[in-house]
Amino acid sequence: MNTLTDANLLKTADAMQLRESFDQLLSRHGAAPYPDWPVRAARLQSLINLLLEHRMRIAEAISADFGHRSSHETELLEVFPSVEGLRHALSHGKSWLRERRSPVSLWFLPGSAAVLPQPVGVVGIIVPWNYPLFLLIGPLTSAIVAGNLAMVKLSEFTPRFAALMAELLPKALGTDVVRVVTGGADVAAAFSSLPFGHLLFTGSTAVGHHVMRAAAEHLVPVTLELGGKSPAIITAETCANAARFSNAVRRIIAGKVLNAGQTCIAPDYVLLPEAAIPRFIAEAKDVLKKQYPEGAAGDDFTGVATDRHFARLQQLVTEATAAGAEASIVMAAARDGQRKLPLTVLTKCPDEMRVMQEEIFGPVLPLVAVESLDAAIAYVNERPHPLALYLFSDSSAQQQRVLQSTLAGGVSVNETLMHIAQDGLPFGGVGPSGMGHYHGRFGFDTMSKLKPVFRQSRINGMGLFAPPYGAFFSRMIKFMLRSG
Repeated sequence: MNTLTDANLLKTADAMQLRESFDQLLSRHGAAPYPDWPVRAARLQSLINLLLEHRMRIAEAISADFGHRSSHETELLEVFPSVEGLRHALSHGKSWLRERRSPVSLWFLPGSAAVLPQPVGVVGIIVPWNYPLFLLIGPLTSAIVAGNLAMVKLSEFTPRFAALMAELLPKALGTDVVRVVTGGADVAAAFSSLPFGHLLFTGSTAVGHHVMRAAAEHLVPVTLELGGKSPAIITAETCANAARFSNAVRRIIAGKVLNAGQTCIAPDYVLLPEAAIPRFIAEAKDVLKKQYPEGAAGDDFTGVATDRHFARLQQLVTEATAAGAEASIVMAAARDGQRKLPLTVLTKCPDEMRVMQEEIFGPVLPLVAVESLDAAIAYVNERPHPLALYLFSDSSAQQQRVLQSTLAGGVSVNETLMHIAQDGLPFGGVGPSGMGHYHGRFGFDTMSKLKPVFRQSRINGMGLFAPPYGAFFSRMIKFMLRSG
C-alpha cells in the first residue's frame, strides 16, 4: 500500500477544500442562475466602495510585498483603472444584459431570433503578482457584471496583499459571491483543475501551458493573458524631428520604468535607426534625471518584487555584457540594501542572449538597430506574436502599414501602455502572448454564454417542407437555391 507523504497530504487537503468551495458557489449559482441588474449593480458598487475606502491599505500592502512601491504609482496604475472599469460596467452593464435581436432569413419569417447573454456559473481567476489589484479587479468586474460568481487565486509572491483581499473581498461581496484562495504552485495547479464555467489566467506563457492543460480535463473555456517581448518602433522620420523623437523617448521610458518594468505590456526592446541610438540614451538620461532626481533610490521608483526576480535581471545584464553588449545605466543607482535596479540600456546585444529571447520584465531595455521600417517589421514578424506593439510615427501610411503587416495583442501609436486603460477596447494576446479578450463589454461577452434563441411564429411555413417529398418540394428547393 502506498503511503502519502506530508506534501501529498497537503495537496489532497487543499484540493478537497478547493472543490468544496467551488461546489458551494456552484450550488449558490444554481439557486439564482440569472441575477437581475440591481443585484449585479450592487456588487459592482460594493467593489468601488472597497477600493475607495481601503486604497491606502492596499497601497501599503503592495509596497510591503514589493520591498517598495510608491503609493502614488499604485493609485495611478491600479486603483484608478480598477475604479474606472467598475464605473464603466455600472454605466453600461444594464444594456449589455438585454437580448440582442438578430436578423432572420426571409425563409424563416415571421419567426424571430435573438442572442441572450447568460451567466456561465462560477468563474476562476488566477491573479499574478505584478499588478495584484488591477489584474484581480478587472477580471472580477467582467465576471460580476456578467452575473457570475467567482473564485480568485492570489499570488504567493504578494502575501500581504493576498491576506488583505482575503479579509476585504468577502466583507464587500459575501462568500456566496466570491471566494479568495491563497497558497503556492500546488494550490494553483489544483485550482486550475476545477470545472469552472470560465477560467482566466494572467501570467507567463510557460505557466499558461500548464493552466490550459489542466482546464482541458473538464473542457473549461480559458482566457490566457500571457506576455512576451513587446517591441517599440521609432521610424527614421520620427528620429529626424527632434521634438517628436524626444516625445518617443519619454513615452517609451515611461512605459518601461513604471512599476520598474514589471508590466506584461512594457516595451521590451526598441527598434530604431543606428544613428539615433546615442541620442536615445542621452534623452533617456535627461528624462530620468528630471522625473527621478534621486534615481532608483527615490521613493517614486519601484523595487523588484522578489530576490529571485532581482537576481535574474542582474544575470541577464551580466550575460549580455559578457557576450559583447554595451550597458548604459541611465539613472542614479539605488542605495545598498534596496531591491531596486536602475534602468539599464543595452546596445549591440547578441540575438542569442537570454535578454533577447526571454521577456525581460524589469528595468532593462535593449536598443536594436534597424535600417528601415521594412526591417523593423520583418524583425517583429520573425518572432512570436507580442502582447503589445508600440509605433512612433506621425505618418498615417506608416501606421497602417505596421498595423496591417504585424500581429500583436494590442497597439498604442505614439504612446505606450495606454491601450490597456481603454474600457471600450478589448485586451488580450494572440498566439504565445495569449488568447481571448476582456475589459468592458468584451469581458462581459467572454464571461457569458451568448445563447442563440429562435422563436417560431404560430403561423409559419415549416409544414411545406415535411415529408413525403415530391414535385412541390423539388420546385421549392430549386427556387430557394436560385433566389439566393
